[in-house]
Amino acid sequence: MKDNTKVFAEYPVPKAVMTMALPSMLGMLINIIYNLADTFFVGQTGDSNQVAAVSVSMPVFLFALSIGNLFGVGGCAFISRSLGEGRTDRVKQISSFCVYASIICGIVLGALFFAFRRPILYLVGASDYTIDYACDYLMWIALGSPFVVVSIMACNIIRGEGSAKDSMLGMVIGQLVNIVLDPIFILSKGDMLFGFKLPFGLSMGVAGAAVATILGNIVSVLYFLIYFLKGKSMLSITPGRFTLKNGIPGGVISVGLPAALNNLLMSISNILINIVLSGYGDVPVAAMGIAMKANMLVVMLQLGLAQGMQPIVGYCFGARNYERMKKVMRFSALCNVLIGSVMTAFYVLFKQNVIELFIENDEVIEIGVKMLVALMSAGPLIGIMFVLNFSFQGMGMGKQSLLLSAGRQGLVYIPLLFILNRLVGLEGVIWAQPCADFMCIIMAFLMWTVIKRKLKNENK
Repeated sequence: MKDNTKVFAEYPVPKAVMTMALPSMLGMLINIIYNLADTFFVGQTGDSNQVAAVSVSMPVFLFALSIGNLFGVGGCAFISRSLGEGRTDRVKQISSFCVYASIICGIVLGALFFAFRRPILYLVGASDYTIDYACDYLMWIALGSPFVVVSIMACNIIRGEGSAKDSMLGMVIGQLVNIVLDPIFILSKGDMLFGFKLPFGLSMGVAGAAVATILGNIVSVLYFLIYFLKGKSMLSITPGRFTLKNGIPGGVISVGLPAALNNLLMSISNILINIVLSGYGDVPVAAMGIAMKANMLVVMLQLGLAQGMQPIVGYCFGARNYERMKKVMRFSALCNVLIGSVMTAFYVLFKQNVIELFIENDEVIEIGVKMLVALMSAGPLIGIMFVLNFSFQGMGMGKQSLLLSAGRQGLVYIPLLFILNRLVGLEGVIWAQPCADFMCIIMAFLMWTVIKRKLKNENK
């Protein structure tokens, strides 16, 4: 059995953080491409209704991702903390619980999606023009939901025992399979792609995008299954290890819930801002979509670094090595400030060029530049909040993590969106997210100050 915990306990802090964070950050970059692939290839059909069907189905698809994160992020934090405490037997129980709870929830979720896909899709905004396409897409997603949930879960719990490279490889391999299969399943033989005629194609349209997504997730699950069966992991997928006792479900769910809610609130907030912006016409909606895509690169890199360092914090917290834990947090925060500052400076200097990469409409470019500058205003500091939030998860402090996650995407942001819209108009809508970011950064600092005092008193 391979001991991956040396990275948590023995590596110098910079090396430990980079060993865990770089694979996570690379995975996030591939994830950005993966998220854009379905829409891009469906767009090559020239049918706007099919493109809209993918967008409409996305909030529903996020439910499956949320369940995966519920058990994955919660399991990852609980596993690393238990390793720090030296409780390897509990690690096996945690991993077995996460695996089988994910399978059960994935099956139940898929059955609900399959049985009620039409009313669900109408509820999230499908029209009579897009409903049939969206139903075709969601049917395949429903059938493959267990694989989606399990792949997300496994990617996270493997990272919890220090195998960042295997975690990243399993996820990236599945995403690359999806990207490669997209044009084969979506397009038709003879269709033009990047200036070339496709020699083959299954002509499935939007349904093909869903099939490619599920096949990619199946490949990821197979990779992770092989990882477990090699016998080198401290984790267990043995059914006999599954238990609802010893505080296992509560330990996983208390930390995983904020991550799950974050996905759902992100979907809801995107829907709401589009509704609010649509009152000002189609141009602001298009401009915000472009600005958010550009901003996503910075956010994903910072999230990747914070996600990567989380198991180190969890291990050190479990081992009561608070000094090393704080050094890991400081170094990670410094790296995120550096990433955010460099990317913010680049975007501000080349703001017009960045927006022009996506569109040539002068009106969209003009307002898109304002939106990009506003979103990036929090860039240098928001990474600190991500580090603190993932650190709270690593320490098992689900309430603090929940408050920050819910605040940035919901409890703080959504009220600000409507208040600033009423008070300032469009400018208020543009600055709602940055204002929410700054408020959550302050909240994170205050929480960490209180926690530091408690840890200091424990060491006396």
